[in-house]
Amino acid sequence: MLEDKNPQRTSLEKLGEFGLIDHLTKNFEIKHKSTLKGIGDDAAVFDHKQQTVLTTDFLIEGVHFDLSYMPLKHLGYKAVMVNLSDVYAMNAKATQITVSLAVSNRFPLEALEELYAGIALASKVYNVDLIGGDTTTSTSGMLISITAVGEAKKEEITYRSGAKPNDLLVVSGDLGAAYMGLQVLEREKEVFKVNPNNQPDLSPYSYIVERQLKPEARKDIAELLKQLDVLPTAMIDISDGLSSEILHLCKNSKVGCNLFEEKIPLDPTVITTCEEFNIDSTMVALSGGEDYELLFTIAQNDFDKIKGNPNLTVIGHMTEPSEGAHLVTRANTKIELTAQGWNSFKSND
Repeated sequence: MLEDKNPQRTSLEKLGEFGLIDHLTKNFEIKHKSTLKGIGDDAAVFDHKQQTVLTTDFLIEGVHFDLSYMPLKHLGYKAVMVNLSDVYAMNAKATQITVSLAVSNRFPLEALEELYAGIALASKVYNVDLIGGDTTTSTSGMLISITAVGEAKKEEITYRSGAKPNDLLVVSGDLGAAYMGLQVLEREKEVFKVNPNNQPDLSPYSYIVERQLKPEARKDIAELLKQLDVLPTAMIDISDGLSSEILHLCKNSKVGCNLFEEKIPLDPTVITTCEEFNIDSTMVALSGGEDYELLFTIAQNDFDKIKGNPNLTVIGHMTEPSEGAHLVTRANTKIELTAQGWNSFKSND
């Protein structure tokens, strides 16, 4: 199929703020009984009979995403995942989202339609209601802020602060793929700058590129744990790298940890791509981030309920706080864990 070299570009000025909101949200349907009033009034109204969970995240062009290789539909989908992941990390059910957007005049209506197509797909797949938000202008680039709302029974909400010494440390899925997908995309971007006619073959990297451009929040893990009758003692999602998240659990729960390097789950594509880039795969898992897997602790008595499950891997155990947090290497030496993951305020100097 030939690419349309002259795509239609409808100026946002023609619609105005409220016309734009009406246009972008006209096909969103309400799915939850708890949503009493969605878009169309001064504020949304919802009625949760249980505990309410609330989280919000900012995504800023040039800081969190690069539109030279991030399709807008994927960006909309990912922006929702970033927030839903935090709800699932509380062992809660996501029910509603709001979307606030600031864009410069370089974005036509058709671009925002693509963005909202991704948001709509995420809302459908994860069964959440879009209930409001805002749009405004930006002097440069695109800014997206999404707030996610969830609900849970009081006794089922899982905080970062409940881990105890001897609890097992468990992770869902595999780690490091999103970071290595980003490395591949950044490399191909540099190649394109030199030779715009070059068409990269990303097929060998499809898994890790998808993990970067279209991650999935682990709604299924909370549902799985309920089926297995396992209530985590503490939980967090892996957005900033495994080591950073472990240290958050240790700090909030006032415990130490032994993480075993040989137990860290890595996809074969991650390992081969790390070799290609001459990067240590353990370092990538510890510091890469954006995996949006769930990291949690369980009582040792629950081990038999999860052992052998392909979605879950026991990677360590919690210790007394005096022992500190360590990586136990394949050579059986202990290295102190340090937080080297994503830091939004880190200087580029």
